[in-house]
Parts: sequence; structure tokens; C-alpha cells
Amino acid sequence: MKYLVISDMHGNWSALRTVLRRVRRKRFDAILVLGDLVGYGAAPNQVVEAIGDLKGRVVRVRGNHDKVASGLDSGESFNRAALLAARWTADQLSASNLRLVRELPRGPQEVEDGLAICHGSPLDEDRYLFSDRDAATIFASWTLPVTFFGHTHVTSLFSFDPAQGEIDVRQLTGDGTLTLRDGVCYLLNPGSIGQPRDGDPRASYMIYDSERRVVRWYRVEYPVTEAQKRIRDANLPVMLAERLSLGI
Repeated sequence: MKYLVISDMHGNWSALRTVLRRVRRKRFDAILVLGDLVGYGAAPNQVVEAIGDLKGRVVRVRGNHDKVASGLDSGESFNRAALLAARWTADQLSASNLRLVRELPRGPQEVEDGLAICHGSPLDEDRYLFSDRDAATIFASWTLPVTFFGHTHVTSLFSFDPAQGEIDVRQLTGDGTLTLRDGVCYLLNPGSIGQPRDGDPRASYMIYDSERRVVRWYRVEYPVTEAQKRIRDANLPVMLAERLSLGI
């Protein structure tokens, strides 16, 4: 099975549109959407509609910004800019798009035998996964061979080899390819389409072939200034626009 894996669009239609155009001639058995369709960016309706219009099998989970913007969470843990953007998004979403966001399922969701997706940790949808210590907590009870997650906006890989008892942590830069090893458990983050935070402003996504056990990651340039203008025109906090060109 061949999968397109995307995450953390965050209302950035300029970035999502570019990625969808890049992969439009490729065939996928399913598209995996790891949450946070909205928040921060100023084109939430366009993003939600595009995700809703994806053809074929689409497996989705909700993110923390999806919950706050749709009224399922108060957002008390958000910083000021994030909360302002979530409240603005809630006011902007059409009734049908608000319903789609609110009805996004909680992760983890099983995709096929041995493969699942979630937003944060498979043990807690809102928990960030940054370090080997974070990964060790998960690997202690989560033994699925392959899990894709988002939330951190950093393209990365965590793996655990039970035979060696070691956890490997890697930040994945640029474009790359990796063949997954048998008997090893993997946590894979495709990075963010709408707001990368690894110093590279280009949109990030992954493609996974579960039969060949090959994962590929890609970065693609998109019209950042267009996304920034939408944010400024919406009178959202200016730092949400500025960070897009820095990848932070």
C-alpha cells in the first residue's frame, strides 16, 4: 500500500495547494491526515474544504488546534497568538467546515495491520514527542511497527530495536529515503505543511510504501508571501506571518 502522509496544515492554503499540486499525478492507496487542519493561518475554509474533497480513502485524526477552533477544548493551554488565531478561525469557518473539523476522530487510528496514525503521542493526542525520553515512554507500551505522528512541526524519526534495546532519534532534513528494518518499531513525523519549525520554511510531507517498507520525505517551496499577506490582512498577530519565512 502506498500512502501520502500530511500534517499540520494550520490554515495555510498556499502551502497545502502547492503540495497537492506536486503529488497530483501520483497514485496513492490512501491519504493520511495527522491533524491540525486549522489554527495560525488565515485560510481555514480553503484548507478544510480541500481535505474534505480528497478522493479515495482518507484516514484523518484531529489536532489540538482543531479541537479548540471547533469548540471541543477551551484552549487554556495556548499562548496568546495561538488562542487569538483559534478564536478567529472559529468565527470564519462555514457551518459545514466547522462540523467537519469538530467530527475529526481522535487518534490513534489504525490504517492497516501494523500501521497507525495520531497527532501527538499514540498514548496522548496532545502530548509532544521531541526526545528519546518521550519516545521511551511510548515504546514501553506501544509496539506497533509503524506509527505516523505530527504536532511538533519537525520532520523526524524515532526507532526502537528490541534486540539492541536502543532508541535512535533523527531529525530528517531536505529530501530523503529510508528503508525500515524488520523487527524495529518506528515513530515517524512528516513535519508540517503549513508552519514548519525546523529552520526550513518549505512545506514538508512524506510518502510511505508499506509493502516495500520505504519512507520518503520531501520539502517543497510555496508562495510564503501569499500566506503571510492573508494573515496580515486578517489582522492576526504579525508574528504568525513572520515565522513562516523563517521556518520557526
